[in-house]
Amino acid sequence: MASSHAFNRPLVLVVVSFLLLFLLASCYDTDLTDPGRQLHSNHDDSLAAATSNGLCALVVNPQGYQCQEFEVITEDGYILTMHRIPQGRGGGDHLERRQPVLLQHGLLVDGMQWILNSPQQSLAFVLADSGFDVWISHIRGTRWSRRHVSLDPSSAAYWSWSWDELAAYELPATVGLVFNQTGQKLHYVGHSMGTLIALSSLSEGKLVDKLKSAALLSPVAYLSHMETPLGILAAKTFTGEASFCHSKTITAWPCQKLLDPFCRLPGANCFDYMTSITGINCCLNASSVELFLQYEPQPTSLKTMIHFAQTYRDGVIRKYDYQSSAVNMVQYGESEPPAYNMANIPQDFPLFLSYGGEDLLSDVKDVTLLLDDLKHHDQDKLTVQFVKDYAHADFVIGVNAKTVVYDGMIAFFRRH
Repeated sequence: MASSHAFNRPLVLVVVSFLLLFLLASCYDTDLTDPGRQLHSNHDDSLAAATSNGLCALVVNPQGYQCQEFEVITEDGYILTMHRIPQGRGGGDHLERRQPVLLQHGLLVDGMQWILNSPQQSLAFVLADSGFDVWISHIRGTRWSRRHVSLDPSSAAYWSWSWDELAAYELPATVGLVFNQTGQKLHYVGHSMGTLIALSSLSEGKLVDKLKSAALLSPVAYLSHMETPLGILAAKTFTGEASFCHSKTITAWPCQKLLDPFCRLPGANCFDYMTSITGINCCLNASSVELFLQYEPQPTSLKTMIHFAQTYRDGVIRKYDYQSSAVNMVQYGESEPPAYNMANIPQDFPLFLSYGGEDLLSDVKDVTLLLDDLKHHDQDKLTVQFVKDYAHADFVIGVNAKTVVYDGMIAFFRRH
């Protein structure tokens, strides 16, 4: 059933303010980056089992699907895990050549988000049952991708990256693995930050030779009109903290335990927490949210949070600002970080954009700015869908997302 919970703004602001203050304090506590401590001290047995068993054994195989696990090493040394669902539950000819699709999650989550609902509702399973070869990636620092060729995750150096590195190193690595394994160009699906890193990479001429198209769900690019209470509070706070925590980590692991007492307060509901981040989602059910909060949020680097804060503050999509002309000059050869020009995305590259009228993260005004950058895109290569009632999370765990969004997206893939 769809959510009917009202947005309790006073309660939400108290909760998220407390959470944010706790998280900011954690950027000075490097012990929080120790994965052993996180798993065994801050998480329950189900999360420990999730990490040790892997996505295949935990979720995919029990649903009746084949599942494979791969590793890829990025140019800057991060070891990422990827999961593959090569075919639907009905099986099929093992020699059949299926079209590959890569699913890329957003901030503070991992690839688990694509399989939290039933097989009839989860995008990964829907695509597999529709004849696609499905690949799921997990960003560095998250549960299944927390290794490096030389750096220890408990070190500050491991976490010294922003979403620039995800666009420059992670996407080329994950897309390249799928391309090399299948021998085919692939379709790409990104949600939230997964759209931003794809747009940024495409604007610099990367990926185009290996991708057939990109589907962008709740596209995040400009952030000046973001209205989510937690997002605004975080953006203002992290901008102020930038000079203190450049190479530290902010970890989302403690949020899981902190949420428990708030969710049990009389009159409180975990929908409040979800709403404070995403906007009022129309089409989630209680079990979906409960499962989401069981496995998420996931850690990210503080530099990534600062980078988003800079984008919110400056109104420009550009590379990470070290807030020092000298450092920027060393990094970029310029005193100011260069901008990502979305108008540089090849005009004949197929794009599918789907955004929601209730989304507080990917605000309609900000999506309009992105669409203005794409105004010269070939009309037959750009498909835009506006879903009036959808907020940020509806696109990935909405119970009716298959009929509202996924069916049209699959038709777009088949056209291209």
